[in-house]
Amino acid sequence: MSLEVRDRSLSQYRLWIAVLCFAWLVGGCRSGYRTTVTLSVAASLQDSIEEIEELYKRDHPVEFRNNFGASGTLSREIEQGAPVDGFISAGVKPMEQLQAKGMLVQGSRVDLLSNSLVLIAPSNSDLKGFSGLVEKRVRTIALGDPASVPAGQYGRQALDALRLYEKLQTRIVFAKDVRQVLTYVESGNADAGLVYATDAEKSHRVRVVAEAPAGTHDPIIYPAAGVRGSQNVSAVRDFISFLRSPAARVIFERHGFRMA
Repeated sequence: MSLEVRDRSLSQYRLWIAVLCFAWLVGGCRSGYRTTVTLSVAASLQDSIEEIEELYKRDHPVEFRNNFGASGTLSREIEQGAPVDGFISAGVKPMEQLQAKGMLVQGSRVDLLSNSLVLIAPSNSDLKGFSGLVEKRVRTIALGDPASVPAGQYGRQALDALRLYEKLQTRIVFAKDVRQVLTYVESGNADAGLVYATDAEKSHRVRVVAEAPAGTHDPIIYPAAGVRGSQNVSAVRDFISFLRSPAARVIFERHGFRMA
């Protein structure tokens, strides 16, 4: 091999190595610039939010860290300094508590979704309507803890409006969130429960006995907002905006939610 050919081969080899190194560096930089957004989200939204996040990540350099739970509990955690970028609540009250304390990003709050409250029973139950809850065979009724679970607050309002809460108080078992209420009824550990319609739709082991009558509880609204102090305000705003897009709407509606 001539010296000229050998030098040309060496130059081509060095160029190829340089191209590979550049590609590796660019790839590393891209992965390094992926923003991690931490969200506190009402438990009833878990399935739909995770699906929407996967869709969103296809076109955005974002990773999500989710904390699902009872909205009241999530709100208190944020008040206590939990490092959260955005909050999606299953009720207005937990969001308003944060807003009153100046803990939301100004102008970021939107009313995102609505839902309905339903009475459920195990699929083999012959319970008929809310009035049937007073029957002796209904020994245990599961309800989200009204102190922290919006579904529990709505449930208590409905039972109060129907003049049933005091009669049933000794039979009510409080749950940490609406998903736990569903689990109690699915397993037969509760003879009835109050959950969102979207949660009831996910289970083949329960049936909807009745929807809470109109006017017996506050409107069920899911607000979303950025949390003050976040280092990812722009990313949270963009994601909240996407939650109101036609693509997200299709997913929410498939899970039984209605846009607010």
